[in-house]
Amino acid sequence: MTKLDGAELQTLAERLPQWRYDAERGGTITRSYMFSDFVQAFGFMAQLALEAEKRNHHPEWSNVYNRVVITLTTHDLGGLSTLDLELARVADALHARMSPSRQQG
Repeated sequence: MTKLDGAELQTLAERLPQWRYDAERGGTITRSYMFSDFVQAFGFMAQLALEAEKRNHHPEWSNVYNRVVITLTTHDLGGLSTLDLELARVADALHARMSPSRQQG
């Protein structure tokens, strides 16, 4: 795990187009996901939790009915790291598998 440098932060929009970068707390990325209902949203969270635990890297997240909002940052490094990018890609792929016909939110 390495902290992202300025050049890597510049390419975030290309690499993770649906994630929003914020410079607060040394750097965070946030994305909202929509699902068909609460059960599907909670299932997404449960599956992503298992992936996060494997990496010992846990998201900040919230769930309201069919919507899950995730914010990623690496607290130990005081900003974004390669682990955040990896978990974001895992979340995107999981969402795509669960909601292939839904437009990504």
